[in-house]
Amino acid sequence: MTKTRRNHSAAFKAKVALAATAGEKTVTELAQHYQLHPNQITAWKAQLVERAPQALGAEAAEPERSPIVKELHAKIGQLAMENDLLSGALGKAGGPPAKR
Repeated sequence: MTKTRRNHSAAFKAKVALAATAGEKTVTELAQHYQLHPNQITAWKAQLVERAPQALGAEAAEPERSPIVKELHAKIGQLAMENDLLSGALGKAGGPPAKR
């Protein structure tokens, strides 16, 4: 017995996700009513909650950066400040002018 894959429209997904968000019925009850797997409804609900700000016109937030990227940006800032400090000190000491 092979199952065929069903494709649902965005409107249908939104309808089911909104019903799940409303909380009037449990996810299991919704799954039985719409003949879906509960995990599918949970995934659509998560997508709805995640994308709601963009749908309502909120500007896209900058994606959160990993700790490594944050660390590297901090190191770049520190090195840039050290370069400025050292080039100023080198200029006062009578050395060659710093390249920019």
